Amino acid sequence: MPRKFHFLINPISGGGQGRLVFDFLPEIMRSMAFDEHEWKCEFSIYEYFDEQVKEALENSECVIAVGGDGTATAVFDVLLQHEELRNVKIGLIPLGTGNDLARVLNLYEALVSRGLLYLVRKLVTAQTRSFDLWKINGKFAMANYFSAGIDARIAHDFNCDRAAGRIAGNSVFKNKLHYVKRFFADKDYRLEAGELQVTYESGEKKNFALVNNRTVIVGNIPSFAGGNNPFGKSDMADGLLEVLKVKSIRGFLKALSIIGPGTSVIKAKKIEINLKNDEFIQIDGEDFSGKLEMPISIEFGGKVQMLHL
Repeated sequence: MPRKFHFLINPISGGGQGRLVFDFLPEIMRSMAFDEHEWKCEFSIYEYFDEQVKEALENSECVIAVGGDGTATAVFDVLLQHEELRNVKIGLIPLGTGNDLARVLNLYEALVSRGLLYLVRKLVTAQTRSFDLWKINGKFAMANYFSAGIDARIAHDFNCDRAAGRIAGNSVFKNKLHYVKRFFADKDYRLEAGELQVTYESGEKKNFALVNNRTVIVGNIPSFAGGNNPFGKSDMADGLLEVLKVKSIRGFLKALSIIGPGTSVIKAKKIEINLKNDEFIQIDGEDFSGKLEMPISIEFGGKVQMLHL
């Protein structure tokens, strides 16, 4: 008989908050009268994470990823490879810097304003909603967004600074302050080459030049880079992507505003992007620079069921 819940915890997310979640979960689950055989929690191990996810999906009714957007996307990577496991419900306890997916599922605000006990108690009784997954070059999952340009350059440099120990501490607040520092250092960055091909819902195709654009952002959810909304209205289960080309630094800052451009967003069923091989790229906030072959294709990968409040 499958267990009801399996918590996969990134131990370093949120400055080590994952370890605190691991310590508190037994008390929380006991307070809700769950027997030990009904649930499991474990730390994720980078080298074996795919195997951990597959085991959790095969033996659980619901898998809850505890960490940032990257932790959730790693779970989706496995789901893309195993269509037979997509009936398993997926939940999130957000501990990252951006937490964009958790924001649109109303999980982030619940954790921040009410705490871990409240969120876990809500998650174990939460309803699910259908959610689109996208595949990049046929193998990488995208749940939130893809981007190439200044924002991906900032994310890349941030990750390099963190790896080199140039960020004091490891709190979410200090991470965000360092992102601002990286923005001013990278504010002149532009795409030196590139072309975007959009396939509309009708099947019509159209090409756009990307040379000298600041960034191109492709979204599945109405949240980007820590709660901003450059896409206007966005349906996370309509089989369509939102695509935004940004030509100026003013346009980029507008995209990072609460409302965002909205009217200039392109709705697409599929896209193909051709860029420099060493272009700065991110998927769901994770640095993918130099890891993708050109051209990059983004197409529908299937639907999963996400817990939401």
